[in-house]
Amino acid sequence: MEKSEKAYELAFKYEAEYGGCAQTTLAAIFDVLNVEADDAFKSATGLAAGIGLSGDGTCGALIGGAMALSYLFGRDRKNFADPEKKRFETYKIVREYYKKFKEVFGSTRCFDIQRKLMGRTFDLLDPKDWEEFLKAGGHTDKCPSVTGTAAKLAVEMILERMKSKESKV
Repeated sequence: MEKSEKAYELAFKYEAEYGGCAQTTLAAIFDVLNVEADDAFKSATGLAAGIGLSGDGTCGALIGGAMALSYLFGRDRKNFADPEKKRFETYKIVREYYKKFKEVFGSTRCFDIQRKLMGRTFDLLDPKDWEEFLKAGGHTDKCPSVTGTAAKLAVEMILERMKSKESKV
């Protein structure tokens, strides 16, 4: 099975089982690529459902994928000054990822994606809305399909970039 397809399956499974779209996307990408980064995974905890379950911000799955791209291609703290300008290359990669995600879902905002997939938005910290979210398939297939797609797109881009770097060596 292709790594990008495996990333889709893992992210889908993780979101359905555990929730937390940013973490489930990031975990799937890292698992497929054999990256150990518990600190990055933990850092993604509060980034679910538009940040802090607000719904009003950027989709957590998109954020998780952007975190993976940044983790793999971004500047290091020990090289904060970044004379090589790695951060600008990373900005370009993440912008391309953002555009691809937006092409698929029509938006990058959690509430817009919820509305598109489930016909309405949900306050996931409200117990009644949480139950409605679950009944609408929020953790059965809707959000898992978003995390799966986000992970797949990110892995495709990562592998493509790594392959092009190898061909230049």
